[in-house]
Amino acid sequence: MTVGVALNASGAENQVDASVRLAEEAAAAGLRSAWFGQTFGADSPQLAAVVRREVPGLHVGTSAIPVFGRHPLVVSSQAQTAQAATHGRYHLGLALGTKLLTEGGFGLPFERPVARLREFLIALRQLTRTGTADFHGELLTAATPISARVPGAESGVPLLVAAMGPQALRASGELADGILPYLAGPRALEDHIVPALTAAAQAAGRPAPRIVALVHGVVTDDVDSVREKATEQLAFYEQIPSYARVIELSGGRRASDVAVIGDEKAVADEVRRYRDAGATEVVFSGSEIAGEANRKRTWALLGELAG
Repeated sequence: MTVGVALNASGAENQVDASVRLAEEAAAAGLRSAWFGQTFGADSPQLAAVVRREVPGLHVGTSAIPVFGRHPLVVSSQAQTAQAATHGRYHLGLALGTKLLTEGGFGLPFERPVARLREFLIALRQLTRTGTADFHGELLTAATPISARVPGAESGVPLLVAAMGPQALRASGELADGILPYLAGPRALEDHIVPALTAAAQAAGRPAPRIVALVHGVVTDDVDSVREKATEQLAFYEQIPSYARVIELSGGRRASDVAVIGDEKAVADEVRRYRDAGATEVVFSGSEIAGEANRKRTWALLGELAG
């Protein structure tokens, strides 16, 4: 099982420069991958490509690009370019998105998200595998009157989905290479997410899927105050039905209940629980929540676990 971290340098004077510095530190600590979120700011495939060129030892990934407000032809171009730049070490994550950001940001109705995800994945896999597509769906059309191939990206691009609900898990098992669940604790993974995903992949004749568990966590001795801060920062997710459901399935009431916060032994034990629940990879996010010293302490531990 590999261990990585999500890099968040959005508050820096220069996000690209700061991301490279953080990635260098992550690689030096022994971590295997660096992941970048996607909102309305930095372009995550481009940022991942720059970081990997500067820090050759890492795998890099996007977690995750919403399928609303994007088109498979454009996302394929971004992902293939990142794959060529990283010589096969780029991993693309897709997400359904949320009603708030889709309608408030793009002015698009947040309707039939799983149907859109399915069509997006079908078209995108054609494009990233062959550089061509001739897909005419109900919600999307992706056709290539000229080639969409990016030389250097012939190995294709691993496609992962931030899926946690039953329908999204079924689509991901059938059409993607794995998932990127966030705020899904070991109980939800073991009892609900991994079985549903694995069954869908097996029924579709696909290989065993990757489960890249995104974990909000940090090593600290000041557990109570850090968890209180996490409660404030993560409250947004409690308004989103898919996250509220998976938090409950994990045995939590608030999003911070599934955050991994504690000393080295407590955090290491939780990482092992994720592995035992079926996670093939673990990626920590939010480790900057308790300050630089504790972030470094967290990365040192995760580097040891990755080794």
